Amino acid sequence: MFNDTQTDASVRSLKGARNEIFWLDDPGRPAALPPLETHTTADLCVVGAGFSGLWTAVLAKEEHPDWSVVVLEGTRIAGGATGRNGGFCSASLTHGLANGLSRWPTEISTLLRLGNQNLDSIEDFIKQHGIDCEFIRSGDLALAVEPYQLNAIQEAAAAGRALGIDYHLLTSEQTRERVDSTTYLGGLFDPSGTAMLNPARLAWGLAKVAAELGVVIHEHTPVIDLKDQGASVSVFTRSGSVAASRVALATNAYPPLLRRISNYVVPVYDFVLMSQPLTTEQRASVGWQGREGLSDSGNQFHYYRITEDGRILWGGYDAVYHRSNGFGRQHEVDDESFKRLAAHFFQTFPQLAGLEFSHLWGGAIDTCSRFSAFWGKAHGGKTAYVTGYTGLGVGSSRFGAEVMLDLLHDRQTERTELQMVKKKPKPFPQEPVRSIGIDWTTRSLKSADRNGGRRNLWLRTLDRFGLGFDS
Repeated sequence: MFNDTQTDASVRSLKGARNEIFWLDDPGRPAALPPLETHTTADLCVVGAGFSGLWTAVLAKEEHPDWSVVVLEGTRIAGGATGRNGGFCSASLTHGLANGLSRWPTEISTLLRLGNQNLDSIEDFIKQHGIDCEFIRSGDLALAVEPYQLNAIQEAAAAGRALGIDYHLLTSEQTRERVDSTTYLGGLFDPSGTAMLNPARLAWGLAKVAAELGVVIHEHTPVIDLKDQGASVSVFTRSGSVAASRVALATNAYPPLLRRISNYVVPVYDFVLMSQPLTTEQRASVGWQGREGLSDSGNQFHYYRITEDGRILWGGYDAVYHRSNGFGRQHEVDDESFKRLAAHFFQTFPQLAGLEFSHLWGGAIDTCSRFSAFWGKAHGGKTAYVTGYTGLGVGSSRFGAEVMLDLLHDRQTERTELQMVKKKPKPFPQEPVRSIGIDWTTRSLKSADRNGGRRNLWLRTLDRFGLGFDS
């Protein structure tokens, strides 16, 4: 349905856009914290001040007020995926119901319950601490924009209802009453499983609570090495170190400090546009009063939402992998992807011709073959890690932090008994097979979207072996 043809509206829309992350371009952004420049000790050292790391620090301090907890961040708080995402905070721990059912059918009821409890806990925490992050329990709407996608959302509705999920299957007219686009053929609305929020402000709020609890955070402090010292693990930076009884690694798509993780995670680059605020007339032309989170149902899909001040965030579709797990700022700008996103935006909302984008940016997603987080331990159990969220970590990162703390305490809980926690995803092959396989998969996904969703032999083979690569 989507084509890449540039129109006058899409070309003009990008002319004034700044290559800057909208969420971080905020006058309320806290001043930078000083880097670590000494050698110190801690009961817990957390590497990474994104959602996983900040939740780990806060939850650890709430459980053990007497612990010394140090967080080391290589750039700024929320500088990685935490500050670059769309702000969809989902209850799903499994990257959606279909993925969870296909991988952990016997545990899915437990995973749904734990996921809902996790989202409720996030909402309660935000309210308790008065964090101004524009949180709204808006729900999400999965859209059919091709006839074959109607079958997919109908099957998803039946599967969800069988598990007690309050799914609402919508006709084209009912969907357009919520958000108006002639491309919508139908939709599946989940009224409570997703919240919209400002991710940077949530991260800054978490950091503020952590500091009030006594956590020490150092920014501009990249960790360069870990070394098992027997009774502790030494965490080395360029200008200091931490000798910690326990270490929690929360580095997401960044090059891992443990070599073993690189077999399971590849960084793929995702791109986002943020519009100027809509005028009153423009807002009336699209509706969207419920501020639902939206996504279309292709293999290459767009995710989009409207902010509290009436801007539209529009992202997704491309997922770009660079050979040998290529990572760095040089991959965060892709003019062709930005142009493609703008073209698709105005195909979806032609009534918004004349709207311009203020910000555009890109960032790496930590993708694994099962599309959801996994955990592990190192250094005799003194170090734990979580990664592999594949773009759905805003909510599930809190659950990921809880599991990391369970592992560091070596305690058996309902969480650690899950097969999802006990087992790792299938590893990706080594280069050059890794790049070739990802390229074939990307091409095959595009072909499936052009051909009524029909999956070729390559995709069917990946499905059979539980492997994947998400757009």
